[in-house]
Amino acid sequence: MDWVLPFLAAACFAVGGIFMKYAEGASRPLPTLAYLALFSLGAVLQSQALRRADLGVVYIAVLGLEAVLALVFSGVFFREGLSVARVTAVLLILVGVALLRRT
Repeated sequence: MDWVLPFLAAACFAVGGIFMKYAEGASRPLPTLAYLALFSLGAVLQSQALRRADLGVVYIAVLGLEAVLALVFSGVFFREGLSVARVTAVLLILVGVALLRRT
């Protein structure tokens, strides 16, 4: 599986999550439009990735990469803490994504 499109899709979803947080329940128009646009672009990129690989592999790879990016972004943009449990959970997700790639 080519990792460029899944990574770009995951990045769109994760950055969209940042704007979703800033949108405050879709009450702020510009962040709301930003996350809707990013989620749409992420879906298009993921759809393109699915043309070349299995649904289960691409879908879970995008979700796993998004989880990693979301954890990093939550610390950088919102000063949310990193616990051992959170880091361990993300490492387990990455191991799962790596295992999927081998199948």
